[in-house]
Amino acid sequence: MSLWRRTDAQAEVRAGLPAVFPRIWRYALSLTGARERADDLAQAACLRAMEKAAQFEPGMQLDRWLFRITHSIWINEMRKEAVRRGGGLVAVEETDIADPSQNPEHDQLNREIRQQVLRLPEAQRQTVMLVYVEGYSYRDAAMILEIPLGTVMSRLATARATLGARFRDQEVKSDAR
Repeated sequence: MSLWRRTDAQAEVRAGLPAVFPRIWRYALSLTGARERADDLAQAACLRAMEKAAQFEPGMQLDRWLFRITHSIWINEMRKEAVRRGGGLVAVEETDIADPSQNPEHDQLNREIRQQVLRLPEAQRQTVMLVYVEGYSYRDAAMILEIPLGTVMSRLATARATLGARFRDQEVKSDAR
């Protein structure tokens, strides 16, 4: 790769990072379940992007490339953690992010939805975040996660069924009171 082309790729990555960073951080939070770990993961992804900028082809979609980097770093961290101590995710209650522009009832509903999504198995949670929160197509999510398209569809169907059952169960419990 020529020096000019590498410099061009580095400039494109550097210029695009600030716009994509909030989405990367939100995805990192969905993976880690804790703000501090999300900060570390998002920063690691940005650092890796800068280090590997020569591999970025100008004209590629920077956000997809960064989501793949974030996902890869997370998978590697989970493997290392499992080897070291068998750790898990931080409690969902510690991830409460209030939206000051909403009313308390809306905040409570958002909190309940977020808690239920974060309780999904990791593979479903990742897929839900990419498709429903970040707005990626099934095909794009499959590319980011490096899984078949059918697996994306299966994970989403299972997640919807799980979430639907959990909310139905909550409604039955509240009606019984």
